[in-house]
Amino acid sequence: MVRRAGYPVAMSAPSPSSLPIDDALPALTAALRAGSSAVLVAPPGAGKTTRVPLALLEEPWVAGRKILVLEPRRIAARAAAERMALSLGEKAGERVGYRARFGSKIGRHTRIEVITEGIFTRMMLDDPELSDVAGVLFDEFHERSLDADLGLALALDCQSALREDLRLLVMSATLDGARVAALLNGAPVIESLGRAYPVETRYLGRDPREPIERQMAGAIQRALAAAPGSILAFLPGAAEIRRTERALREGVRDPAVDIAPLYGALPPAEQDRAIAPAAPGRRKVVLATSIAETSLTIEGVRLVVDSGLARVPRFEPDVGLTRLETVRVSRAGADQRRGRAGRTEPGLCWRLWSEPETASLPAFATPEILAADLSRLMLDLAMWGVRDPATLSFLDPPPAAAVSEAKALLVALGALDTDGQVSERGRAMGRLPLEPRLARMVIDGARRGAGEVAALIAAIVSERGLGGDAPDLLHRLDDLRRDRSRRADEARRLAGRWAEEGERAAGRLPGRAGADMPSPAVLLALAFPDRLARGRGDGSRFVLANGRGARLDPTSPLARARFLSVAELTGTADEARILLAAELDEAELEAEFGMAITEGTETGFDAASGALRARRVRRLGSLVLAERTAPVTVGPEAARALADAAAARGLERLPWSDPQRQLLDRVRFLHASAPGIWPDLSAGTLTATVEAWLAPALEGLTALGQIDADRLGRALAGLLPWELARRLEEDAPTHFEVPTGSRLPIDYASEGGPTLAVRVQELFGLTTHPAIAGGRVPLTLALLSPAHRPIQLTRNLPAFWSGSWRDVRADMRGRYPRHPWPEDPAAAEPTRRAKPRGS
Repeated sequence: MVRRAGYPVAMSAPSPSSLPIDDALPALTAALRAGSSAVLVAPPGAGKTTRVPLALLEEPWVAGRKILVLEPRRIAARAAAERMALSLGEKAGERVGYRARFGSKIGRHTRIEVITEGIFTRMMLDDPELSDVAGVLFDEFHERSLDADLGLALALDCQSALREDLRLLVMSATLDGARVAALLNGAPVIESLGRAYPVETRYLGRDPREPIERQMAGAIQRALAAAPGSILAFLPGAAEIRRTERALREGVRDPAVDIAPLYGALPPAEQDRAIAPAAPGRRKVVLATSIAETSLTIEGVRLVVDSGLARVPRFEPDVGLTRLETVRVSRAGADQRRGRAGRTEPGLCWRLWSEPETASLPAFATPEILAADLSRLMLDLAMWGVRDPATLSFLDPPPAAAVSEAKALLVALGALDTDGQVSERGRAMGRLPLEPRLARMVIDGARRGAGEVAALIAAIVSERGLGGDAPDLLHRLDDLRRDRSRRADEARRLAGRWAEEGERAAGRLPGRAGADMPSPAVLLALAFPDRLARGRGDGSRFVLANGRGARLDPTSPLARARFLSVAELTGTADEARILLAAELDEAELEAEFGMAITEGTETGFDAASGALRARRVRRLGSLVLAERTAPVTVGPEAARALADAAAARGLERLPWSDPQRQLLDRVRFLHASAPGIWPDLSAGTLTATVEAWLAPALEGLTALGQIDADRLGRALAGLLPWELARRLEEDAPTHFEVPTGSRLPIDYASEGGPTLAVRVQELFGLTTHPAIAGGRVPLTLALLSPAHRPIQLTRNLPAFWSGSWRDVRADMRGRYPRHPWPEDPAAAEPTRRAKPRGS
């Protein structure tokens, strides 16, 4: 079935060689003849990737120019181009070709170019008009890679300002077509419902205490025994795939079962082996990452085993690090994985979670633009002439915090000036298809005669698995140079091109450096100066220049290095695991970063002694290069440090006098009743502002034990303006005089408000309730017996005399017979004494 927006086309029965997308092609071609944009929604396996470009090739608006097909991954670009070429009876590189980072096949007669999304951005920056291109097809756009979002924003800008005739087609398996259509100025949406067979879903659950690889191996063996056909198993990453593969090779006894890993870092030959159909009489188990969800068709699969996990990059703006994070797959991703089992016949899907958990999965994966390092995007926009990404059409605007972090990094790298304008260095960096950090390293390396080494390092950093997986960069460089695989050959050739471009860029920049050739560790530090690291002295843990912690396996030769240049980390930001680094000689560090090294005296508080301690420190960022004890210099800085220490320990532990504590309580009471007049002297406010009010009174001191009540009194005096200090006794007196003449202290810290504790006999004769603040605030009376034991609380003394006094009098006469207990206390004489003897 097919549903089309405004383009009715007759349905036809599919022929044996037809694909579901064929029924949607007439509507699609009509839409692109009538307008410049369209959205095509078709499920995985419908054939949109290979059928649509061929169907559009001879359209009048193409007029002999090229059609670009954008794919999110190299493996998908190569597979799509080869499949289209095969359908034409040709080889890739003739009418259909592909371009990717490692390996391209393009000829002078190529009309359809299948390219990775990052290549497209470079093409647009080099030729903003796309002069020889008729249309751009964004395939698998639902994956929402950063390059795809940027590419579409640039293409829309080109279409609106330079090329009204440029056709744009967004194709997706699961997508909010209406939302994308709105971004494309109301483009029509053509939807193919596909032709899927039923898939039975079975839920196995998962034990979080057991490694995922062991559970996946068990589930795969269960699937092999339950039904015929090949299996596609989804795991989060290459490490889990390798461990699952080892477990299966030990546990699967059937010699007719082939086990084939599939992930991006594999050589093309091994990827082809995984994608190809199983040989007659054999079964295949393909262990794949998320790349097999939609971008690839794997023949012969009717069984799917899904771990429910995916590995995605997450950028942390506060530390400037991107780390891989294992997350639960989205519901859309789980549905796409499940659908792989129903391409050619009814299938089965085993899920390693419980059925109720499906409802708690996120609906869609987070778009990369919302969780990625945006430094490359911001540099590309600057080269496009855009400083504010809000001026372009993004489906999801990039987050302001990540944009700000990216701009700050680009300024630090010299790619942008402080106004956000791209510099000459930035343009040179932008011409290299690398992240800004690596581009800067290649160019600066080339300026100092190390362009080739810098480019090889860039290849290792940007391509997982090149040169092995040892954490020592020098080992990886040696292994990459010795590796004779096709992938390594392509990586070295690509690095050679980067080095040549770096040389050209370096030649255009002023002040070509003439220093000695830098080591690989120095080159790495040029790209990641914030990740210089110093060992903590325990043989495995390091602190980075950005202040964060990191660790190495204690058995690694790098674990005992004093200094490292770190490129890659994983794990938590508090203590990440170092995946790639090089040992940095201290002399190199001093020579390269001497201008950034600072030296000064730092004063801090020693909790054990309760006193300030000073040290002379040489520092590079958060890295302490050297330190020695120094005498504490008394003055404002020391006073502030001591005040901060007092706040950290708790201001209540300072030696306040009773009058000082009462003063604070009185002002707090008045602030609660008139906050616009009286200052806030709450404990929280005083703690937060110690440097303003307490520190000036502590000048000349170096220990908490030297603080006394006199200094605290001087500090308090500055908190209350003279006018309010004069009003304080009137509005909140320290004492209240009772009828006997006794002046009794008022407790302003009581929960019941200002409270006066008084023996009840001293209030005889009082007919009005005691109050303060000009009679506006009644005191809470804590009435006491002659032995100062509590009798009753009251805020209405006349009511007490006329009410409960009778019961109190009866009780008190029995307990204290020598004291007067008149029937009418309001008319009696107040007294502090008992009755005279004999009376």
